[in-house]
Amino acid sequence: MSKKLDEELAQALSLVEQQDTPAVVKPAAASPAKPRPSRSLGLLATLLVMVGALVALFLVGFKEAAVYATPVDQLLASKEKLAGRKVRVEGELVPGTLAKRDTPCEYRFQIHGTQAALPVRYAQCVIPDTFRDVPSGGVQVTVEGTLQQDGNFEASLVMAKCTSKYDPNSHEMKGGAAAGEGPLSLK
Repeated sequence: MSKKLDEELAQALSLVEQQDTPAVVKPAAASPAKPRPSRSLGLLATLLVMVGALVALFLVGFKEAAVYATPVDQLLASKEKLAGRKVRVEGELVPGTLAKRDTPCEYRFQIHGTQAALPVRYAQCVIPDTFRDVPSGGVQVTVEGTLQQDGNFEASLVMAKCTSKYDPNSHEMKGGAAAGEGPLSLK
């Protein structure tokens, strides 16, 4: 088989010599490869459109879902603007205002800021354990819900900060709700 291959190779060499053309054609002066600008621009434009769509979706789509905590005074100052919208309000429970009604199950109380108080209605049967009416006050409350046109607040969520503090010197809890303190009963 190698003999046949040698013969074919010799034939090919003789044909090349007879044609008087070089066997290896050298390329002309090599020009640098130019990138395709239309392809690069198209890719860049596609990426920019995708990023712009994501930013627009984030800004427009999540605007209604964002709920920021507002102090009671600030909420009442812009009552007309925020009425009917879902808001989160921070304040302090007015001592002696926490009342519970069994039928229908609801809690009513007031929270205040530095200047005004806000009446709140929470139509649920369960409140957080840390949400207690302490005669000395100081119970920090955050409520989420809707401010009504009449100025009352319909809460869908109530969160209370724990008013007790741990004293490492005496290894005891200071402050907080004492036994027997809790909501009044509405009948």
